[in-house]
Amino acid sequence: MELSSLNKQQLEAVCATEGRIRVVAGAGSGKTRALAYRYAYLVNELGISPANILCLTFTNKAAQEMRQRIAKLVPEGNFNDFICTIHAFCVKVLRKEIYRVGYPKSFVVLDEEDAKALAKEVLEDVNEDRTETTVQNFLNEIAQRKADQTYVGQYMLPDSPLVSSVSDNFVRYLEKQKRGFALDFNDIIAFAIYILDRFASAREYWQKELNYIMVDEAQDCSGSDWYIADLLSKRHNNLFIVGDPDQAIYEWRGAKPDLFVSFKSDRDIILNQNYRSTPEILDAANSIIANNKNRIPKDLFTRRPLSTKVVHFHAKNEKEEAEYVARKIVEMAGQGSSLSDFAILFRAAYLSRGLEQELMKCKLDYTMWGGVRFFDRKEIKDVLSYLQLIEFGNDLAFERVVNVPSRKLGKAFLSELRKRASVDGSSLYDTLKRHINDKPLNRPGAHEFVALIENCRSYKMAVGITGLMTYLLDESGLMRLVREDEDEDRLENVEELLQSIMAYEEENKEDDVTLQNYLQDVALYTNLDRKSVGPRIRLMTIHQSKGLEFPHVFITGLNEGIFPSARTVRERRVSGLEEERRLMYVAATRAEKTLILTESEGFNMATKTNKYPSRFIAEIKKGCLVTEGTMDETLWEGTRELMRSLMPEEWTEQALKKGDKVVHKVFGGGTVAAVNLQQDAYEVHFENGDIRNIRGKFLSLC
Repeated sequence: MELSSLNKQQLEAVCATEGRIRVVAGAGSGKTRALAYRYAYLVNELGISPANILCLTFTNKAAQEMRQRIAKLVPEGNFNDFICTIHAFCVKVLRKEIYRVGYPKSFVVLDEEDAKALAKEVLEDVNEDRTETTVQNFLNEIAQRKADQTYVGQYMLPDSPLVSSVSDNFVRYLEKQKRGFALDFNDIIAFAIYILDRFASAREYWQKELNYIMVDEAQDCSGSDWYIADLLSKRHNNLFIVGDPDQAIYEWRGAKPDLFVSFKSDRDIILNQNYRSTPEILDAANSIIANNKNRIPKDLFTRRPLSTKVVHFHAKNEKEEAEYVARKIVEMAGQGSSLSDFAILFRAAYLSRGLEQELMKCKLDYTMWGGVRFFDRKEIKDVLSYLQLIEFGNDLAFERVVNVPSRKLGKAFLSELRKRASVDGSSLYDTLKRHINDKPLNRPGAHEFVALIENCRSYKMAVGITGLMTYLLDESGLMRLVREDEDEDRLENVEELLQSIMAYEEENKEDDVTLQNYLQDVALYTNLDRKSVGPRIRLMTIHQSKGLEFPHVFITGLNEGIFPSARTVRERRVSGLEEERRLMYVAATRAEKTLILTESEGFNMATKTNKYPSRFIAEIKKGCLVTEGTMDETLWEGTRELMRSLMPEEWTEQALKKGDKVVHKVFGGGTVAAVNLQQDAYEVHFENGDIRNIRGKFLSLC
């Protein structure tokens, strides 16, 4: 088998066939290539049957790519069955073994829509609300409770006691599943573990069959995934795990990167030669991730030639930040780059709004990768429809919002209203106002709705668009609805829309700003032709960018509290901060040629704070970064204060600033000359002539 195209570390990984092997594979280091070659090496050189090799991937897409690569190396191999995700493998186990717990081999696998329908049935049985939000919250509760896998033996086996009288919707859901021999996504792994744990013959069969087990993206595996892989490898003890704890960004949904870091291996191999990025990009990424403690140390390197430095652009406001991004894209596209070469990444979906508006203004085609454009998001369309109804009274807007939130104005009500509007020759809203006291339109919900719209129409001139929007969100119940939904993204989107309206009024304060003006301007962003099939800029959250690469990458919204996320750091402390830093590392290593970091001043509605540059920018070592835009260096003091407020236990020393007179118990008196945010230290010029970097807790103000 030809292996000369592999580098030394890749070759070592391919030929390390026996024992417990851990491969730490950095971003862009040829991990998938090494995995595919190792599989082919086992088959072509050692004569192992593909039926005796299990290769687990994190996603179906990754499994498909792996099969395609292996097909070129093992053209006659029947290898498809056991190159799959952990869920797909567990389904194969259950098709053979589930009879042991009284289920037929033809058990049903519920997809998301099936599970949603079953959840609705349960809520309908007990006469509970079945709105989209309620159903989703119930499904979230089900997933959380199924994390404790004791439910399988307690409720889901045919001989488990019937508990249909219990007042617990979770148990009712399980009973319905059991009657239909139906398993959802969570059950597949739980049932496989239950059977493998309790039936020695089943466990021994699979342990005997699977001579070699390979796990891709092992840093993203859950505790259950790890348990199954480890259990099945007990007989032959050939477990080969590949991953990068520096790219572990799914801890919030159950991944256990600690298990990769603490894995007891017979041999460790590090793939750290990067084939994707320039030396400057790798130096920046390496210097950021080096600040994490819970990791396996490694520095990525490349043999590619030196190129341009990473750019940090500081803007005075979000509009200027978006304008800079669009301007740079136009500039680089003019130098030969295709629009499809560009990716704009951000920490949260709401941050796309200003970027989208500027790209549309500049007629730059783009696509929201794996997401929905800002002005197409449900909560945004709801708010804008209310504003359109207030200003124009149009029927489309009326029909969209008359029952948002629910006012119990059903199909019969709307049918009657449409008939009367047709007879009157007027809009639905005007017809409702005219006949509000006539049956069957005389409903409490109808009166509330008309009162709301009329009040908004009365207030709009007196309070401005921002005041109107604030009143509308509160009085309509829209803000309460979004908060009860417990979907942080939707809440952030609404707050971003409110912030954009505030900015719109500020930018146009010299003119006569009206709601009509605003809606006409927004219509430019909501009614554009989107049928273009040519090259497009990709906009996406950083989570969606995992596994992708682009010649030119912008990481936008790099403000402390936004990225890293204040919520994540407050909730999970050091663990949350380290995952945020890993997310930054993932974002930076998507770039092949150009990496541009942007942030802006101003106020952020989502974090309710002024905006300061992210600590991640300060963590990039000197010499890697060139700064554009005029920035007041005192902004870093704001960053430091925000860092202190997020994790006060990590900041016991006092905050000092440039020019402060200080004293050190050994070196004596001196003056703070610079604040080194990266090292959490101060450069002090002492009276004896020494210049030293000193931690704040060792200094006292004079």
